[in-house]
This record gives sequence, structure tokens and C-alpha cells, in this order.
Amino acid sequence: MSDNSCTPVTEFIILGLTGDPTLRVILFGIFLGVYAVTLVGNLSIIILIRNSSQLHIPMYIFLSHLAFVDLGYSSSVTPLMLINFLMDKTSIPLRGCVAQFCFVAIFGTAECFLLAVMAYDRYVAICRPLLYSTHMSARVCTLLFTVSYLSGFLNAWSFTGCLLNLSFCGSNKINHFFCDYSPLLKLSSSQNYVAEILPAASAGSIIMITVLIILISYVYILFSVLKISSSEGRSKAFSTCTSHLTAVTLFYGTVTFIYVIPKSSYSTDENKVVSVFYMVIIPMLNPLVYSLRNNEVKGALRKLLSRKQHF
Repeated sequence: MSDNSCTPVTEFIILGLTGDPTLRVILFGIFLGVYAVTLVGNLSIIILIRNSSQLHIPMYIFLSHLAFVDLGYSSSVTPLMLINFLMDKTSIPLRGCVAQFCFVAIFGTAECFLLAVMAYDRYVAICRPLLYSTHMSARVCTLLFTVSYLSGFLNAWSFTGCLLNLSFCGSNKINHFFCDYSPLLKLSSSQNYVAEILPAASAGSIIMITVLIILISYVYILFSVLKISSSEGRSKAFSTCTSHLTAVTLFYGTVTFIYVIPKSSYSTDENKVVSVFYMVIIPMLNPLVYSLRNNEVKGALRKLLSRKQHF
């Protein structure tokens, strides 16, 4: 069909996770609960860190930004997914679809950089403790999380700029629960090699750079910890890293599946399930991981609650 005889697409239909009415009702209840825990958990982390003076150190300041990014990441896709479970047909305008993916790209990229920044923070704390106040000063911390957000905007610009230059004609059904880049690219009626290469190169570079920072940081941390003579000292050093390592493993394990493993080796349904995990489930798990495995966070929470009970 030629471009002249094809009606331009002005809105997309989101097919969602499943078409089974019974399963959709069950999934709505499950993911509504997941989203509620995500909102409460991450907002609690932000409020706790802001109101507890003992948590006003770089490690927890970065954690509060991670909680904010997780809130934005989950909120970019979960409300639309919940609507899709309740409606037979979920439509979204073309520009709304592009805007949704823009927010996904911003928060997803910022999360990658924040996890890398948190690894660098642990490296300085364990390997360069005497220089920690200099290397992780308020000015340096502000610079690091500013770079994280700025990188998110730049990466999102490379994706959305390509999307806005594409033309859509004919099919408008997105086989996903949100406006992801690959399904949109497949629906495009125009051949644009820049739209295929530039975003992939941008995303791949970000993953490689941030993973490299994390790996180098933890290699140095490992060697420094092994030099500690007492087992108690080694245990204490490792305990400050376990929550971050858990978050890194969860996030990058699923992101690698989506962006690194060849797409021919897994189905669209598997892609959707993995996307649900790293975009909806992980933002819920991160505050639980950091609060349940961190004595300082639990201590600050108890102190804040006891302080409020006295009023």
C-alpha cells in the first residue's frame, strides 16, 4: 500500500499483557497492590531521608534520588497498564505515546547512572575513607546526580527525536503494555536507519559505561576488603554494599535480557514479562531491599516514629 492511500495514524491501541478477561481482573488486583507498595515504599524512603539528620550523607542522598526515579519510572507505565486491564480497548494519542516513552527513557537512564554513582560512593567510602569528605562533598554529589538526570534527558532526546521523525500509517496496534520503542519502530511506515542505529548505540553506550563503573568500583572494593584482617571488619564493609549489589543485579540482569540478548532468541510475551519485572516490580523491591537490609535506615525509621508518638 502506498503512502498516499494510507490513513496516517493519530492514536495507538495498547494490546496489553493479555486478552483474557478473567486474567485481566486478577492482574489488575495484583499490580494495583504492587503500585501501591511502590508509591508508599519510595515516598517513605524520600521522607525518611529528608527528615532524619543521621541519613544526610551522600549514600542516602543518592538513595533518595533512586527512590524518586523509581517512582517516576513506575508511574510512567503502571497507570496505563492498570487502565488496560479494565478496558476492552485502550488508546493513546501519538504524541502521548511518544511522551510516555520519553519519561521511561529519562527515568530508566537516570537509574543506570545513579546505580553507577552509588557504586562509586561505596568505592570512595571503603577504599579512600580519609578522602571521603573531599571526594564526596556536597558540590560533588550535586554534580553527580545532576549528570545522572541530564544523561536521562539526552538519551530520551535521542529516542524521541527519532520517533518524531518517523511516519506511522496503517496498523496502530502496539503488542505491549506501554509505548516501547521497538514496537513503535516496527509499526513505522518509513525506513529510517538513523532511528534504528542511533537509539541502540545510545542505550548500549549507557549500559556499557555504567556497568563498567560499577564493575571497576567493586573490583577495587573487593581487593580492599580482602586486605582487612578482621572478619568483623570485612563483614561490616560488605554489609554496606549488599543492598546496592542486590539492586544492581536485579536491574541490570533484566535490562541485559531486553537490550543485549538477540531478540530472535525470545518471544514478545517473554519480552513483556521481563519488562514488567524491571519497570514495575523492581521499583517496588528497591525500597524493601534498602530498608530491610540496612540497620541505619531501620534505626532512623524507629527514631522518627518514636519522635512522632511523643507529639
